[in-house]
Amino acid sequence: MDPVQAQYEAFPYPARDPAEEAGRLIQGSPSHPVEIDHFLFAGRRDWSTPFRVLVAGGGTGDALVMLAQTLHDLRCPAEITYLDLSRASRAIAEARIAARGLSGIRFLTADLAEAPGLGPFDYIDCCGVLHHLPEPDAGFAALAAALAPEGGMGLMVYAPHGRTGVYALQAAFGALFGADPPETRAELAETALTALPETNWLKRNPFVGDHVSGGRAGLYDLLLHSRDRAYTIDALLAALGRAGLAPAQGGRAARPLAAVLEPARYEPVAYLPDTPEIHDRVAALSPEEAAAVAEHLAGNVKSHVVYAVHAAAAAGRIAAPGPEAVPHLTGAAPRALAGEIARRGALRLTRDGLAHSLAIPKAAAPLVALADGRQSLGAIARAAGRDWLAFAADWAGVDRALTGFNLLHYSRQARR
Repeated sequence: MDPVQAQYEAFPYPARDPAEEAGRLIQGSPSHPVEIDHFLFAGRRDWSTPFRVLVAGGGTGDALVMLAQTLHDLRCPAEITYLDLSRASRAIAEARIAARGLSGIRFLTADLAEAPGLGPFDYIDCCGVLHHLPEPDAGFAALAAALAPEGGMGLMVYAPHGRTGVYALQAAFGALFGADPPETRAELAETALTALPETNWLKRNPFVGDHVSGGRAGLYDLLLHSRDRAYTIDALLAALGRAGLAPAQGGRAARPLAAVLEPARYEPVAYLPDTPEIHDRVAALSPEEAAAVAEHLAGNVKSHVVYAVHAAAAAGRIAAPGPEAVPHLTGAAPRALAGEIARRGALRLTRDGLAHSLAIPKAAAPLVALADGRQSLGAIARAAGRDWLAFAADWAGVDRALTGFNLLHYSRQARR
């Protein structure tokens, strides 16, 4: 048996208990319908029409459950296919779906290479899979072949710098315990971790401990994986290009890599002195080069998430803040967020140990308070007593700050 398949048979990941489905719905990026609409369908998708979805490498079902439940709540006639090599992982995913009383999902135990024969799909979720394949480029190509011409996909792959310490221990533990069966490897690794010196880079990196604290499944996935390749952002963009894919694009005023989440973290000026000499040199870089520089400077990016499409159909996919756009905030209630903006003229947040301050004009606070996910921007402008031009000037600061950290999306029909 392939060693990666054997790992997930022994330690399905992430560890999930179907009994917990009654108390919570795990949500994240990519693949929430609001995000899918924003990044791939310009915020205008009609969710009453059929929607074909592939969850490629679905594991224990986080993306599957989120998609199935949210599409069900939207009353979308969705056809969802789950694909994974691990029977143990599939059993957990099926039990979670059953616990929610959801149906209509096709479960397949098969290789990702079989995806083209199952499509075409309007949307593909593939998170934490491509970097574990023996030939990742073949995986990118298979997904591209399974994607409908106007469809899109949400991908996640690991990044190297934020996972500093992980790959050194993978090498050490592979040499020490690689011949042992999975259960023994996990036991030995747990013991070894207790004696690591203070100079070990994993001990100096506090931002990957969630795997280790997640039990043996998390520990195995992080430190005992037999096949784990990390991608710098430029390497990921190149891999997409070889498969005929590209990040979705917005209009002329949008960030060049707006579909790479969170795009503000891929801007070098966030990590450099604010001087003309620096700005001139950053401006001379291509978007791909600039993103790579930012990743090297920040040092804390653990993974890359991107919404990708066929390269020939990349233009105009991301929603823009027009009068008919319906804004949805993520991570904070509108009034609470508005209060923070009114007090500070900024929003403060932390990503993987690094603090960011997002400047937002105080005049925009009452507008943010009205962004309840139901009213359009035009309706918010009218409710605030502002003409569109005055509203748009204030909202532009909100849009740039919040979309830069994936906190604002536009969708006319999808709901959070």
